[in-house]
Amino acid sequence: MRLVDGRRVFVKAVGPEPNPDTPDLHRSEARITAALPIAAPVPQLLMTLDLEGWVVLVFEDVDGRMPAQPWRLDELHRVLAAANELSVLLDPSPIAAPPVADRFGEKFQGWRRLSAASADGTDDLAWLDPWARRNLGHLVDREAAWIAAAAGSALIHGDLRADNVLLTDDRVMVVDWPWAAVGASWFDVVAMGPSVIMQGAPDAVSLLDQHLFARGADPEDVTTVLIAAAGYFLRQSVQAPPPGLPTVRDFQRAQGQAALHWVRERTHWR
Repeated sequence: MRLVDGRRVFVKAVGPEPNPDTPDLHRSEARITAALPIAAPVPQLLMTLDLEGWVVLVFEDVDGRMPAQPWRLDELHRVLAAANELSVLLDPSPIAAPPVADRFGEKFQGWRRLSAASADGTDDLAWLDPWARRNLGHLVDREAAWIAAAAGSALIHGDLRADNVLLTDDRVMVVDWPWAAVGASWFDVVAMGPSVIMQGAPDAVSLLDQHLFARGADPEDVTTVLIAAAGYFLRQSVQAPPPGLPTVRDFQRAQGQAALHWVRERTHWR
């Protein structure tokens, strides 16, 4: 959008319909983005409007583009390097934000809930990968340890994906911050990994593993968090779609399958 003084801005606006949860996400994004340090590679929040259930956010316009899909290797390296630099800048967290356990505690219980559904006969899990069905007990046990594995002092984005990144000539800008939390500095790379694999990055699993190893992330903690993320995506994929988001379940199924592939590579369970 262009203002009367000639400046270009980016405007996000949402009302209570069709998804009543979205306005609160915009409010959260406004609080978090306004408090981030000026050095963070995040578009500046210029103003907000909260009126009669509508929330409007106005950001500086960034002359950038999303990474190519399928991922180009050079662009993926840029984004991973930027994620590392951002975690250094934001560790310890410069703002008040909920711990990762509070932000995702209700979400990262997918394997436990799938196991319970299988036990009470409400879901035979026939749709689930046979490897996951065979190892359901292992997955439930590891999922239970994800909170300790993900603990840390860094401010994390919580939803890092290609569609939340803008590449400029010299920077990687990170947008859409409503899910920010405090946790392990490598959490965002693990959370982003399934979408990277799904979107066809060359040799994605090996590249992600190498990046996490270079950052000193504990391999067992990484696997534990990845297992919890896989369970979340897969369990969500078989729920009814939320209002106004008819395609989200297919997207979650694809990410869940990619996450499960990565888990299999890291665990070598039979």
